[in-house]
Amino acid sequence: MGLWQRLLLSGGVLLRGVGGATARLGRSRVLVFRRQLSGVESETLKQRRTQIMSRGLPKQKPIEGVKQVIVVASGKGGVGKSTTAVNLALALAANDSTKAIGLLDVDVYGPSVPKMMNLRGNPELSQNNLMKPLLNYGIACMSMGFLVEETAPVVWRGLMVMSAIEKLLRQVDWGQLDYLVVDMPPGTGDVQLSVSQNIPISGAVIVSTPQDIALMDAHKGAEMFRKVHVPVLGLVQNMSVFQCPKCKHKTHIFGADGARKLARTLDLDVLGDIPLHLNIRETSDTGQPIVFSQPESDEAKAYLRIAEEVVRRLPPPPE
Repeated sequence: MGLWQRLLLSGGVLLRGVGGATARLGRSRVLVFRRQLSGVESETLKQRRTQIMSRGLPKQKPIEGVKQVIVVASGKGGVGKSTTAVNLALALAANDSTKAIGLLDVDVYGPSVPKMMNLRGNPELSQNNLMKPLLNYGIACMSMGFLVEETAPVVWRGLMVMSAIEKLLRQVDWGQLDYLVVDMPPGTGDVQLSVSQNIPISGAVIVSTPQDIALMDAHKGAEMFRKVHVPVLGLVQNMSVFQCPKCKHKTHIFGADGARKLARTLDLDVLGDIPLHLNIRETSDTGQPIVFSQPESDEAKAYLRIAEEVVRRLPPPPE
């Protein structure tokens, strides 16, 4: 507590003069002192804030060998973000066989890529002591799930999580990739900010169901990327409709066209609609994503169209 604050006593100030004599200042004089004190503190805080802001954001450093990074994000968990990321990576490869695709799972607490891509085991180390991605279906994959036991919970505090993210970003030997699809954790926390501020990102894809509760958080996710100057390529409306396999009746379980309404609010496009379909769930659970295992299905074709829309909206890759 500062000197002036210690002297402020219940509506007055006791000032000690020569010989120990004291005099009490009235409430109006106290208010003057408080304003002066407040002004000094405000100026100090202002100078401190200016110093911090002058440092700027962390300098972005590209991932070696990676031309373009596409992040797949959602404001809320359980909306099919990882399923979308996996099938988007496969669709990018299916649409153009000349492109090299990677898939990075930075969802430290709940990695899904190992199971969906039917991969297990620890990554080997290169001669440069970098982790080598695991490969399946032509996609190079890296995930925290390769580094911990499948059933082991990751009970880490923020600093340990940030250290793990740094390793996943900087200590992987990707070789040469045209596109790296990053499966982000849900929300708008430390991991999202760390990834967005440390590597150049070509664009973000926001995944949401049409449900109002999911859309509220998807809105926050899109705004977060805008604040850190990451282009939002558009929204994917997942679980858009359920069609009965017997009678073919369509039911909008989570509501109809909610993502389209949000897209209009944000001045964005809907990249595509993915239905709520049993085949998507079954193929994901068995580690045979639908774009790979059922490429002629309507569901796979929906992912292929989304991949086309994503590529069409990407900026040109750096030279």
